[in-house]
Amino acid sequence: RFKMNNKILQESADDSILQEDLDRISESDIPLEELKGKTVLVTGATGLIGSLLVKALQCCNRRKETGIKILALVRNQEKAERLFGDLLKREDLKLVIGDITMPVEVDDKIDHIIHCASITTSKVMISRPVDVIRTSLNGTENLLELAKEKQVRSMVYVSSMEMYGALNLQNDQMVTEEMTGYLNPLALRSNYPESKRMCENMCVAYGTQYEVPVKIARLAQTFGAGVLPGENRVFAQFARSAMKGSDIVLHTEGKSEGNYCYTADAVRALLTILVKGENMQAYNVVNEKSHITIADMAKFVAEKIAEKPIEVVFDIPKENKFGYASDTKMHLAATRLMALGWQPETDLEESYRRLIASMKNRNV
Repeated sequence: RFKMNNKILQESADDSILQEDLDRISESDIPLEELKGKTVLVTGATGLIGSLLVKALQCCNRRKETGIKILALVRNQEKAERLFGDLLKREDLKLVIGDITMPVEVDDKIDHIIHCASITTSKVMISRPVDVIRTSLNGTENLLELAKEKQVRSMVYVSSMEMYGALNLQNDQMVTEEMTGYLNPLALRSNYPESKRMCENMCVAYGTQYEVPVKIARLAQTFGAGVLPGENRVFAQFARSAMKGSDIVLHTEGKSEGNYCYTADAVRALLTILVKGENMQAYNVVNEKSHITIADMAKFVAEKIAEKPIEVVFDIPKENKFGYASDTKMHLAATRLMALGWQPETDLEESYRRLIASMKNRNV
């Protein structure tokens, strides 16, 4: 066990809700023996999913003595030091400072890679579309090259449900991994989903030509305990409105169907795909029951989650200055992921309650 000042050092001493999640991940049925004594590189380690993966692996080390060495690839060392704090004093975590758009140089042996780094802010997709494309394509190529060089045992590329585009679905048809829909390449906002598609194909190309053992995880929108300061995606906006007792303001009609997954469930899913997934295969990471339109979710938060009565207000600008994706109608299926033994544990209501409790703990 890792100790400082004679006290056991937990991974989130300032957030009991998040620590519960991390403990639960470490006690789950993921075959952690596959990672025992191995080195795992996590990119995007100061992002939501990347940081939780790092902390979850550290928790596994502390509780299960798995001896996993974690390399956290970050661009901003100061931000990483603020985020991880005393956890950086543990011998199992090492920062690797670098920009994934440049070739990645790591002296250490690497057994596994989870590539989470990506630009996911909608406003940036409108204001800096070239940066979004460059980060996706150059970054993923550089990580695949590193995986080839290090002859890793397994790699997971974190993609997005946005890659599906607009699908022509029949009635209540669910979206499985072999489906693809229409994306308009002349629409500026397409830079994100189009680049995700290309990165997935790049993974297949490296898997075929160089035998890089890479898997693809298509994440639904993921939220819960551990959200970072400055988080401004729709779930965080709704949660803050519920906490403050202020009306929820929507800048679209809210017709898009959202697919969600709780943070701890998503971390378990990525680790499951890493050790049990099939090479060059894609997996939807979603709680099938956490499926709801944006407008209905706003109403749900206002009526069931908010501590005092609030309303949903529509303020729709003429232009898409916020960079929101076009309305989508799809219900993701998690059948392929569940066939690996994974099951979601946290429903939408509990996700929000744990999210808000965690935000209060850390004044986020």
